[in-house]
Amino acid sequence: MNARAVAIVFAGVLTAAAAHAQWPGYPTPGVPRTPDGKADLDGPVPRTAEGHPDLSGLWRVARPFGQAEPETPPPDGPPVAGFRDVGQNIEGGLPLTPWAAELRAAREAEGSKDNPEAHCLPMGNLQFHTQGAPRRFVQTPGLTVILYEASMGYRQIFTDGRPSPDNDPQPWYYGYSTGRWQDDTLVVTTTSFRDGEWLDILGSPLTGEATVTERFRRPSYGRMEIDITVDDPKAYTKPWTVRVNQEIMVDEELIEFVCLENQRFGQ
Repeated sequence: MNARAVAIVFAGVLTAAAAHAQWPGYPTPGVPRTPDGKADLDGPVPRTAEGHPDLSGLWRVARPFGQAEPETPPPDGPPVAGFRDVGQNIEGGLPLTPWAAELRAAREAEGSKDNPEAHCLPMGNLQFHTQGAPRRFVQTPGLTVILYEASMGYRQIFTDGRPSPDNDPQPWYYGYSTGRWQDDTLVVTTTSFRDGEWLDILGSPLTGEATVTERFRRPSYGRMEIDITVDDPKAYTKPWTVRVNQEIMVDEELIEFVCLENQRFGQ
């Protein structure tokens, strides 16, 4: 990866550590705590008035920055997604079609210089999921919004009963997401992506033919599991699934990250 891409990819991660210095300390309300005052990650799951798990809160990838990503799948779920290579823990790798394999190889050979994040463009839902900077979930009865610190991205998930659009809508970087509850799991279907998207740093592709299904679960107060299934017949010979684990951040806030502010790349 070239210097420009590296710097932008990690800018949000490195600045996240300074979030506590942005504002006077203000404790997150309603946090179950252990006797020593720390957040009890195994505490009870908060619920909405409708009885659903409340996903609201500030979250991050459950892996300290710089720590190696797990090499083996968890015993109770799909392989864990990688940030550099989303399929690094899938046995045999991603089931790329010949066209997609050629495209990814070309992207990687050029040092991933055209990754959207390297150009201050939205990096796509899966890359946002695996990126290290925090993100805030805001859950309401008919809409869940995800606010990403990285590149100040945002995403809307409609849970008001509307169907996915079938009228050839304008494609979006984030696609068009509709969600429904199945017991304690929020199942989100996303379609209408732009062609040419990247799923990871290497350049694993996503096309406008893709349907992405995410299953959000909050098994305890401090943990969230997101299982992501990609069904894209142009890029992959079969659907595949990976997991992203998240952990809660308490007594913290998002900070402002404007990708183009004061950038000096290429000068």
